[in-house]
Amino acid sequence: MTKKKDMAKYVDQEFVEFVIKGLVDHPDDVKTDRKVDEMGVLLTLKVNPEDMGQVIGRQGGTARAIRTLLRVIGAKHNARINFKIEEPEGGRGPRSREEAPVVRDVDQVVDDLKL
Repeated sequence: MTKKKDMAKYVDQEFVEFVIKGLVDHPDDVKTDRKVDEMGVLLTLKVNPEDMGQVIGRQGGTARAIRTLLRVIGAKHNARINFKIEEPEGGRGPRSREEAPVVRDVDQVVDDLKL
């Protein structure tokens, strides 16, 4: 027989799912995984790629706030909680600096239009 505790999610995992599902446009795609080892608890979050910006927030502010709150929950339960957000398949790739726009004169533009 399975214990009731095994079937229930943990407080930290429930908290993350509740907050993230309230933030994103695709709440059904929110998945969490919880692992415990000698370093503490590792919560891994996976969301729809379109929702990554909402989860991370401007300059990482939302993710940082969630980590801070998880630290509080961990302190209350005598556990160290680490929070990892999985990047979507293929990742985002390196950011490239925007190149300066190519300056063209009116004659070049007209020639391209082939009027």
